[in-house]
Amino acid sequence: MTGFPTLRMRRLRRTPGLRRLVAEARLDHSQLIWPLFFKSEGNATPVSAMPGVMQHPVKDAGNLARRAADLGLGGVLLFGLPAGKDEKGSGAYHEKGVIQETVRAMKRAATDLVVITDVCLCEYTSHGHCGIVRNGTVDNDATLELLARTAVSQAAAGADVVAPSDMMDGRVGAIRRALDQKGFPDTVILSYAAKYASAFYGPFRVAAESAPQFGDRRGYQMDPANGDEAMKEIALDLGEGADLVMVKPALPCLDIIRRAKERFGGPIAAYQVSGEYTMIKLAAQAGALDGDRAMREALLAIRRAGADIIMTYAAPDLKLET
Repeated sequence: MTGFPTLRMRRLRRTPGLRRLVAEARLDHSQLIWPLFFKSEGNATPVSAMPGVMQHPVKDAGNLARRAADLGLGGVLLFGLPAGKDEKGSGAYHEKGVIQETVRAMKRAATDLVVITDVCLCEYTSHGHCGIVRNGTVDNDATLELLARTAVSQAAAGADVVAPSDMMDGRVGAIRRALDQKGFPDTVILSYAAKYASAFYGPFRVAAESAPQFGDRRGYQMDPANGDEAMKEIALDLGEGADLVMVKPALPCLDIIRRAKERFGGPIAAYQVSGEYTMIKLAAQAGALDGDRAMREALLAIRRAGADIIMTYAAPDLKLET
């Protein structure tokens, strides 16, 4: 192989045009999904733990949908804050629930916008866990029926993609069967297939008001120590009918994204979670780093690892290099 001085690696780094020409990983707004939090009434409220993130009322859904569409974003991911909670999370699957009404408003405002809905019960249960609690633990099988009902109700409202994030065993198959039986065979399932029990979710739980009232979620979310297990989880979800799979969180799991891409191909989604986003924002506010550059670099790392789709709260404000 020819070496220095004939081969000079710096030649292709000299100008912005040359750097763009040979860039291996690229960021485009169409690859980004914007997570949004909705409540039934009131005015938009800042999330104290997440700079720049708001809890939005349903009345603002149309304007936000148009903004996402005008920016050319890949879509939106919706989380709900119900007016009331109960042990069965009934607000998650109510025909006029906060997410169902938000989906209808968004689809009226921006028909072609891809609307993704989170399928989980933790935001709607009084105990804050992702399913039916019996004897102090989440009952996996009893929870599946309610997750399926939630997905069907969201599809009926107009959701293009339903995204189960609960990590119950068998939930993808239960949701796929229910969607098909109820006349929604074309609704896409994006499974949170490799979702770790991560400390980086802290700000999200403030935004979604979904912190568990007792214990934690390590009994159903994955141990951050395990990589082979993630491959099993992804394979199981694909086998049950998932159309897309996600790795969460993203930066602490770049190795998992790469392994998933190499083993299963694409498309692979990854979630730059609340803690990842907030660390950069707070560091930028403190003057410790250039926030725009750091955000781009973090997202490029996720793309470089193999993610085709990225969920990020930075989606509407991301400044792409030209």
